[in-house]
Amino acid sequence: MTVRGKSINLFLMDGTPSGRIKCTLANWTGVVYKIPRTELDKCKGRDDLSQSGVYFLFGESDQTEDDVVYIGQAGVRKNGEGLLYRLIEHKRNPDKDYWTEAIVFTTSNNSFGPTEISYLENRFYALAMDANRYLVKNGNDPTPGNITEEKESELEEFIDYAKIVMGVLGHKLFEPLTIKTKLAVEVDSTEEELLLFMKRKSRKSGLIIEASCKQTNEGFVVLQGSRIETIDSDSIPPGIKKRRQTAKIDANGILQEDILVRSPSYAAAFVIGGHVNGLTEWKTKDGVSLKELERSEHN
Repeated sequence: MTVRGKSINLFLMDGTPSGRIKCTLANWTGVVYKIPRTELDKCKGRDDLSQSGVYFLFGESDQTEDDVVYIGQAGVRKNGEGLLYRLIEHKRNPDKDYWTEAIVFTTSNNSFGPTEISYLENRFYALAMDANRYLVKNGNDPTPGNITEEKESELEEFIDYAKIVMGVLGHKLFEPLTIKTKLAVEVDSTEEELLLFMKRKSRKSGLIIEASCKQTNEGFVVLQGSRIETIDSDSIPPGIKKRRQTAKIDANGILQEDILVRSPSYAAAFVIGGHVNGLTEWKTKDGVSLKELERSEHN
């Protein structure tokens, strides 16, 4: 299926890319705001921010430095307050002092009622958990509510656009690190990701190190299930040493999550716990090294 281009309008409300941003798409009723925590007061008086909608609070964990997000909904109250008032409440809450910016989804025709925002909150939460890019701070799984199949189809279309806008605004919250498909034929040829392998016996631990990774448009993803060297060498890059310390690796050296790094050598260093040339270590299932593969592509 041909993927069509999208026209997105970004309005820099304060004239700078670090300020407030309003985002709309052609033929979509959605209206999206990206608001720094420090700029909430400037949004007072905006009618669409007094409506119902779904919001995301983005920040960073002080303990682990992981990206974190809280996903919530806001309905219109008797006093006419909606999304903006809810964000201001969160700003005053000492338990939510981690967030630095909010992204808000509402509509141009004020069409979201309690049922719609409950469904959207639940779906956005599930998508974020599946993608596993951010630590989701919600204490409970939001309830989806009961909707008709017609309304579900309408809201799923809204979600498709929302996923695009979220990425454009700098948060790949809903995008898995790798394409997950059951059959290779299900993947469009423009979306295929190169699968690479590494296998060697460790001199340090005596383990058979056996790992796989995918090359994506963001870098290299060391895949969950890879067997990782458990002992660091002195030559390991400091950044990779820290990633290994914080990654989920069990006592047998089995990686319990996908890990994204920017270069093939860093991906290989993550696996073996030391300095290594990833261009020669990573190979296809046919034994062709990444270096040879890239050379043939340029010839």
